[in-house]
Amino acid sequence: MTVIKLALTGVLVAASVGAGVAQDAAVIEKGKTVFQHYCTPCHGAGRGDDGAPMLPGTHALYLKYGGRKPALLEQRSDLRAGVIRAFVRNGVASMPPFRKTEVTDDDLKAIAVYLADAAKR
Repeated sequence: MTVIKLALTGVLVAASVGAGVAQDAAVIEKGKTVFQHYCTPCHGAGRGDDGAPMLPGTHALYLKYGGRKPALLEQRSDLRAGVIRAFVRNGVASMPPFRKTEVTDDDLKAIAVYLADAAKR
């Protein structure tokens, strides 16, 4: 009987780990989609529409950190959900604030998960 219980416990643990991985992948994908829609136009890689060498948000962070931190948000490993929420809800410098009807709190959490995953790559 004990062997059967151990085997069933192992199956349940493996199933829950597999479900967690799938859930994490879904959250990462949601975060990526939201990030690309709302954040990439200013904080992505590449040149600005005006021919500037960087997009405005990326350039602002490049100037601010002078190479001490990556200018691209997707390369940062220090952006937790609370920090992201503070900047997104309040805005900073030329970045406008975003309302919860535009970017939900769940969206912000998903962005944080996506950025943490992207920084590992």
